Amino acid sequence: MMKIALPIRFGIAASGSLIAYFLILSLVDLHTNVFYSLFNGVITGFAIYEAIKYFRIQEKDKFSYATGFKAGLVTGFVATLIFTIFFAIYSTEIDPAFLEHLSSQWFSNFDSFEAIVFFTVAIMGFATTIVLTLSFMQLFKSSKNTTSQ
Repeated sequence: MMKIALPIRFGIAASGSLIAYFLILSLVDLHTNVFYSLFNGVITGFAIYEAIKYFRIQEKDKFSYATGFKAGLVTGFVATLIFTIFFAIYSTEIDPAFLEHLSSQWFSNFDSFEAIVFFTVAIMGFATTIVLTLSFMQLFKSSKNTTSQ
């Protein structure tokens, strides 16, 4: 259990940053513009990178590609799950007009728009997590190359 405590902490910090970013966008009424969600990848990517880096420092000789990959996935999945739950609560309880405004701006034909939006938010987070974790592990993996003499 202690081996995943660090990635879970980074995931919680990332979700807090994602929530703060979303709330800041909502203060200036930019939260309905989906192009601002691209910065979510930067926030999540930074958290995954730092989680893998600190996990490598913590594990030292026991660090492997698999353990680093697991740390990145746990970080991103925790951040995505918490942010998706926040997003669902925000759009149904705090600002019920948010999804109506978003759907009228982007997709006016869907009947069950809420489920589609929640699913999209979760899938985007999970996909970003997998791609960024695979990318960052290329930086942190140990080289198996031998030097030629």
